[in-house]
Amino acid sequence: MASNQQVKLLGAKGSPFVARAKIALKLKGVQYEYIHESLSNKSDLLLKNNPVHKKVPVLLHNDKPVCESLVIVEYVDEAWTGSTILPSDLYHRAQARFWSKFVDDKVLPAVFKAATNPNEKEKEKGGEELRESLKILENELKGKFFNGDSIGLVDIAALFWLPIIQEVVGLDLNNSEKYPKLEKGGQEIMNHHVVKEVFVGISPEADPLLAFFKGHFHSNTPSK
Repeated sequence: MASNQQVKLLGAKGSPFVARAKIALKLKGVQYEYIHESLSNKSDLLLKNNPVHKKVPVLLHNDKPVCESLVIVEYVDEAWTGSTILPSDLYHRAQARFWSKFVDDKVLPAVFKAATNPNEKEKEKGGEELRESLKILENELKGKFFNGDSIGLVDIAALFWLPIIQEVVGLDLNNSEKYPKLEKGGQEIMNHHVVKEVFVGISPEADPLLAFFKGHFHSNTPSK
């Protein structure tokens, strides 16, 4: 088992990508130091350890940096014992990587286009792309989670987005009617004690989850 005595996570408030790393660390029971980054005034520590993208999250394990949220999730799964995040079967592991990449390459760009594009036609196009991507994910979800009965890579990548997309993005997705499995999966993951811990206390005035994502969509937090 890897030592967890020198683990640091560079993150920023309002980043769902940082949340991915936090969920993975908590699932594995890894103790770590969280270092908040101001993305309008990036620290030397961040620039040194992610000189290519200059984004959060960055995991520092014994001063060695690991960048990009899904890469961090896989690293955490392999570096520490405990609950497994990726399937042990090689084929299922490859499928988990494929669908998590689908989320980042197809679903999230459509979310951002629908939420932030000033051009109304582009926003509408983003909404259509989002609905099509969610339909594909809906057909792929076979159990409680994408990983079966436990939280896995695709669940961390995708599921906690759905409960807040409609309110934050302002899209009428008709989740219960069109994506019943995704909606149920989203509720399941948000009710998981580990995921709850990640979102607790973000804002004392507002619903923590909505405050978290509204902060992301209305700030310059292009992390991944």
